[in-house]
Amino acid sequence: MRRALLAMTAVLAIGAAAGWAWVQTLGWQANSVGPSSAVTRVLVTPGSSLRAVLKQIAKQGALNQPRLFEVYLRCCNAQFRQQLPAVKAGEYLLPAGASALAIVQQLGEGRVILEQLTVVEGWTFAQMRAALDSHPRIAHVLKGRTDAEVMTALGLAGVHPEGRFLPDTLRFAAGTADQHILQLAHANLARELAAAWQQRAPDLPIKTADEALILASIIEKETGVPDERRRVAGVLSNRLRINMKLQTDPTVVYGLGARYDGDIRKRDLTTDTPYNTYTRHGLPPTPIALPGKDSIWAAVQPDKTEALYFMALGDASGRHDFTRTFEEHQAAIRRYDARRRARGL
Repeated sequence: MRRALLAMTAVLAIGAAAGWAWVQTLGWQANSVGPSSAVTRVLVTPGSSLRAVLKQIAKQGALNQPRLFEVYLRCCNAQFRQQLPAVKAGEYLLPAGASALAIVQQLGEGRVILEQLTVVEGWTFAQMRAALDSHPRIAHVLKGRTDAEVMTALGLAGVHPEGRFLPDTLRFAAGTADQHILQLAHANLARELAAAWQQRAPDLPIKTADEALILASIIEKETGVPDERRRVAGVLSNRLRINMKLQTDPTVVYGLGARYDGDIRKRDLTTDTPYNTYTRHGLPPTPIALPGKDSIWAAVQPDKTEALYFMALGDASGRHDFTRTFEEHQAAIRRYDARRRARGL
């Protein structure tokens, strides 16, 4: 009996030693240099399991024995034994020779390649949607829907989309849905507008943050020169304050929509639309573009100025001539025409 007990103890000891050696071997293999001699690009789709991703990586030659490695993680690795990491979707670049543990850590931390989309200040919502629809790394779940359907999907049913998304360079993982990107851009806009409105000048002729957004969109389209934005805002604020028509061409262009062919004609200025600020007093009903941060802040903190007019210089600088009276404005128009003729335009 004693001999049998000793024999069983010896067998168990040998088994334990063998098991320990096996665990040690698996641990060594998990930390060893991987089989790939080059960077490996891996695309992980949403909802992929760790097992499926490890199998995919092995097929691409960057991992050995993925099933055995998963067993090691589940039973023997102190970091992952309680719970395997959830794999974040996106595109990954796995370094050459990356160990199995280094790979699973990168997957769990979501260290993906970040794609980007630049939404340009002054774009319309239609232009932003076109950029989203044409981006090859975005999941197009909203493509083909109407603007109203898009806004409903964003939880903004009944809200006009123009101006509601902040221009910026947005970075995201490959496979991110266009809906998520729009939600991010809208949240950025809402945060920026709220901050600006909270710090608005005390004597503004506008009453709400939405009116500030509309005014900001006009400022954005009226000048591309950063240091002019507050001066333009000052002129437009002066006009609103005395109930003078804004008479801004960009609002007319927006009201024309697809009928705009690159030129504004006299009939365009006299044909009434909700956006024609030559025929109507006050602000148009909605923004006319996506204003950037500078234009938003200019709308709520305009320059103090006596100017009621501004006219392009006509010298390719993009700058404007700011004047106080109609007579001065007429002189600025004549200077503009002379510069255009001098340039052969």
